[in-house]
Amino acid sequence: MIAIIDYGVGNLFSLAHSLTAVGESAAVTGDAEAILRADHVILPGVGAFGDAAKKLRETHLDAVVKDAAHRGTPIMGICLGMQLLLDVSYEFGEHEGLGLIPGEVRPIAEVIPAGLKIPHIGWNALDVAVPHPIFKGVKPGDCVYFVHSFYGAKCEQSVIATAEYGAPLTAAVARGNVCGCQFHPEKSGDVGLASSNHSAHGTVLRHDHISRHRPGRRQGRAAVQG
Repeated sequence: MIAIIDYGVGNLFSLAHSLTAVGESAAVTGDAEAILRADHVILPGVGAFGDAAKKLRETHLDAVVKDAAHRGTPIMGICLGMQLLLDVSYEFGEHEGLGLIPGEVRPIAEVIPAGLKIPHIGWNALDVAVPHPIFKGVKPGDCVYFVHSFYGAKCEQSVIATAEYGAPLTAAVARGNVCGCQFHPEKSGDVGLASSNHSAHGTVLRHDHISRHRPGRRQGRAAVQG
């Protein structure tokens, strides 16, 4: 069973529906015991890093995520959830992360050319730098959907994929049993959901969640900072 952590942040039921659509058993839960019993754990997230980190602490789920990671449970952070896996964020101040993957969260404005729209919203091709099970079946040119104003920085040792938006931005990171993706699998298209049935061993992301839309195609804007 895949536990999708409910701490009051994220489009949880959309994510659960997309997993169910490809035959996975997923449950949205904030129960510590259920999370620790799960075969896989997803940490979702949208909005501001500081608010999300505070909610994790207030619900004591920060400790649960760390416990699951130390037990060896495969964990995936999605969008802001990926950023929360890092050490620290400089989004509207300085905020402590979970520290499961070394790195920082910084504004994309620091590295992309002036004039590019922020937040970065749209389809971009993945440049897979390091083979990893979450990219099983992903082909050159496969695109995924991004909505973010901040990115994973100083995490070079853990970066497994980037996406180009005026500069190569961190698209996915991994360290041991913990990984994260800046893009939204659950928003990456019906074409992706129907494209194949390859399951990634020991992970929660499948090629079913990858779309082959052309880079630059955009959808409606969303109120997202991460």
